[in-house]
Amino acid sequence: MPKLFLASGIFHPEPGGPATYLSTVLPALQERGWQARVLTFGAPAEDEYPYPVTRIARASYPIRQARYAFAARTHLAWADIVYAHSIDLPLLGRRDLPRVIKVVGDQAWERCIRRRWIPADLAIDDFQAYRGDWRARWQKASRSRQIAAMDAVIVPSQYLKRMVIAWGAPPEKVHVIYNALSPLQSLDESRAEIRAQLKWGDRPTLITVARLQRWKGIDHLIQALRQLTDLRLVIVGDGPDRPRLARLAEPLGDRVVFTGRLDQRRVHRLMRAADGLALYSGYEGLSHTLLESLQLGTPVLASDIGGNPEVVRHGVNGLLAPYIDLAALRQGIRQLLDRRAEFAANSQAELDRFRPDAMAARTDELLRSLL
Repeated sequence: MPKLFLASGIFHPEPGGPATYLSTVLPALQERGWQARVLTFGAPAEDEYPYPVTRIARASYPIRQARYAFAARTHLAWADIVYAHSIDLPLLGRRDLPRVIKVVGDQAWERCIRRRWIPADLAIDDFQAYRGDWRARWQKASRSRQIAAMDAVIVPSQYLKRMVIAWGAPPEKVHVIYNALSPLQSLDESRAEIRAQLKWGDRPTLITVARLQRWKGIDHLIQALRQLTDLRLVIVGDGPDRPRLARLAEPLGDRVVFTGRLDQRRVHRLMRAADGLALYSGYEGLSHTLLESLQLGTPVLASDIGGNPEVVRHGVNGLLAPYIDLAALRQGIRQLLDRRAEFAANSQAELDRFRPDAMAARTDELLRSLL
């Protein structure tokens, strides 16, 4: 049985697309004959997995990197292939092993935004041609060097494939394998029952689910509400931008609700109850949130950038709105509510491309081709 060492920065039960992806793809790879081990950062978890999971506590950066590198040596000695899910993981030694990386975004851009090395409103696409100071240039060069050293790169959208090739990766090494979701846990209550329990009444309700960071565009949704006086916005998630968003939403009173971070089942109940889900972000590689909402039968409104157009078929299972255009966003929200029944009926129309079996089969084929 081939041995797969999966190196990641986050893992289930932590929130986020990479953690969701890994909890889906690993069992499927095991069914196809792979042995797996996982190394990740994070606190100890009570969940049990059918493969060993080693978690490195998030201490100061040098300490946690050193501990990760030490733990990785054992996994590298055991493995036949390495599948990384982040750049900058200290995987030292065993250069003879094939190495694959999954790229779901530009970590150089994210890091520069977090550390305020570039303007806070600089979009990811604009960052690609942005020169900046030595820190931004160094981040770009480091990211590109690490990607070029890989034997293969997996990306979840054609949009990201074009971006990674622009970093210098050979096109033949970059493979698009769409993300997928396992069938969601069934909800016993109907949409009407959930709304009644939440005491939402008849007020139209839009939900957004995201880590609260500037590029998620939640401030634009709040601004759009100022002229959509009958609409409620439920914001699910937490993050560094929450204080600013709370100040922005304060004049709207109870029309904007912050739930904080919720477990998956509670998020799905809110998705099912909502009239629609909005993901008006400045960047998405390929959003699990959109796939979850559509699987639950809730139509979506998304920004027309990144991987969103590869999930949302405009006018069929939802709508795409230009980013940033508040007038178009407000018009899109109104249209989403007016045509909710039509879009909900078509919510499954584009999901065949995102089946777990297809994702697992393509991943298995690529990994085996490198052994």
